[in-house]
Amino acid sequence: MSAADTTTAKVPPVRQSPPSGSGAGTPAPRGKSKGRAGIPWLLLAPCLLVLILVLGYPLIRLVTLSFQKFGQPQLWGFQEAESAGFSNFTNILGDSEFWTVVLRTVLFAAGAVIVTMVLGMAIALLLQRVSGWVKMLINIVLVASWGMPIIVATAIFKWLFDADYGVLNWLLSRIPGVDMIGHNWFASGPQGLAVIMLLVVWGAVPFVVITLSAGLTQVPKELEEAARLDGAGAWKVFRYVTLPILKPILVMLTTLSVIWDMGVFPQVYVMRNGHPEAEFQLLTTYSFDKAFVVNDYGTGSAIALVTVLLLLGVVAVYMRQMLKIGDVE
Repeated sequence: MSAADTTTAKVPPVRQSPPSGSGAGTPAPRGKSKGRAGIPWLLLAPCLLVLILVLGYPLIRLVTLSFQKFGQPQLWGFQEAESAGFSNFTNILGDSEFWTVVLRTVLFAAGAVIVTMVLGMAIALLLQRVSGWVKMLINIVLVASWGMPIIVATAIFKWLFDADYGVLNWLLSRIPGVDMIGHNWFASGPQGLAVIMLLVVWGAVPFVVITLSAGLTQVPKELEEAARLDGAGAWKVFRYVTLPILKPILVMLTTLSVIWDMGVFPQVYVMRNGHPEAEFQLLTTYSFDKAFVVNDYGTGSAIALVTVLLLLGVVAVYMRQMLKIGDVE
């Protein structure tokens, strides 16, 4: 055998046996894998139990009441609850007042969401361009306004827009040629709902600003700098670089805002001293009045159930958008 044959000879690889006690190379038993798969469900069990007790039972009760004739005699036990079939739903769906309230609620929620998102995005972008101490001061103010109880915020807004002692009327009257002393902002439905919308926006903007500010920190500065070097202006950088990265956050915030704003109740109820007029009725207050003022709990439950179905439609759109975003990524 020559030297060349000796150097080119193949040496079989040496098999290394796994160390004793290790399970490398051997599949885990099926029993153990099934047991590990059940651990997350075991940890989630307390949370699921709380959700079933807090949300499940009231929702089931709401559905059963919406198909019953249930008033004060049934509430006090003088009469048994009678099955009403779909009559509660046919009554409300055939009532023009109900559809007026639905349209008012949708317009109110849409206006509040648009103003909240635009204002929140503008403030979040401005916070990226101020000094550290100014940003910290604004964040403190935002958190303080966000943490203020709704009843307190509503009382403050009632004082600001009061016809006789309101600060806003006094300030506007300082403008030459403007006389707003004694102006009643709640004399008409559109003006009054605009005031309530400002109250809702004031309470919702801090959450949007803080969330978007956190999202803006994840936008790569290199991409923005590259876009500027390519000649893109501030608007194009925002549209083609910032917005696509913030899209999942924007979809989440928009969906949550729609759900919250369609469920507005204490702002309207307290602002109108517990008796909202017809032009101030939203779906939540309308359902409350039917159930606890007129004492028609079946009709009130039917209205509440329709509201829940509308909100589930919003959640379905949100889930679809998030799945699309996940597929693209």
